[in-house]
Amino acid sequence: MTLYNLGSINADHVYDVPHLPAPGETLAAKSLTIGLGGKGTNQSVAAARAGAKVFHIGAVGSDGAWARDRLASYGVDVRFVETVEGPTGHAIINVDQSAENAIVLLQGANFAFPAALITRALENAEVGDSLLLQNETGFQAEAAQIAQEKGLNVVYSAAPFSVSAIKAVLPYITLLAVNEIEAAQLAEALGVTPEGLDVPEVLITRGKDGATWRSRSGEVHDCDSFDVTPVDTTAAGDTFAGFFAAARAQGAAVPEAMRFASAAAALKVTRSGAADAIPTREEVEAFLAKSS
Repeated sequence: MTLYNLGSINADHVYDVPHLPAPGETLAAKSLTIGLGGKGTNQSVAAARAGAKVFHIGAVGSDGAWARDRLASYGVDVRFVETVEGPTGHAIINVDQSAENAIVLLQGANFAFPAALITRALENAEVGDSLLLQNETGFQAEAAQIAQEKGLNVVYSAAPFSVSAIKAVLPYITLLAVNEIEAAQLAEALGVTPEGLDVPEVLITRGKDGATWRSRSGEVHDCDSFDVTPVDTTAAGDTFAGFFAAARAQGAAVPEAMRFASAAAALKVTRSGAADAIPTREEVEAFLAKSS
């Protein structure tokens, strides 16, 4: 099955800082790294590196040819990545000594492409294919509705968190992917418990505490995380989501897909960077072999 991903493309400016800055505080960074990122890009790269066929849908500015080319170099089909006026999206990411991060985003081209791009991209999608979405582009609800009507699975990562954005997409979702903070925020906004979120499938990630998948029918699967020394947690959740979606598209059962995704996320946090640091399928399989 094919994965389509309506997702952001960002230039990540990653600063190594002694601690995350407090309001009004000025910090001297130890280093700066500029790389490829954006939640959408991270998930596309993760899914492609997991072995899935992935079409990315999105846009870069006139300054973003390098980002489009690098995305393609990781095995992602970029025929539906348009070049638009204005800057490519970018992120300022502060990473502290315990590998926690704080991120500021410029939307840029991620909200500047036409809605017609989505219709064109999904024109040849087939029943059983999947559409991945996150909260860093325009036209999420429109894309989700088109995908549902065509019989696609809609996999939605509800970050950055926005109640209004989630409510607009919720009727079309097959799988809702959130971390435990986002799950609690959404449940509170909807007046339910995290276990009571009314979608066919919910995947809740908890970082070092593992992840839980549950279905509307009450089926539940838990997955432990792997014990690694973190260097940079940026894109860990996206790596999990991309590998999980790819594994499910390739026919893996939920427990197998969760373990595969958890191993990929564990490897990712041992490396600095976002999309550029996501491991390959071969690396994940080798890691799992050593961990068994």
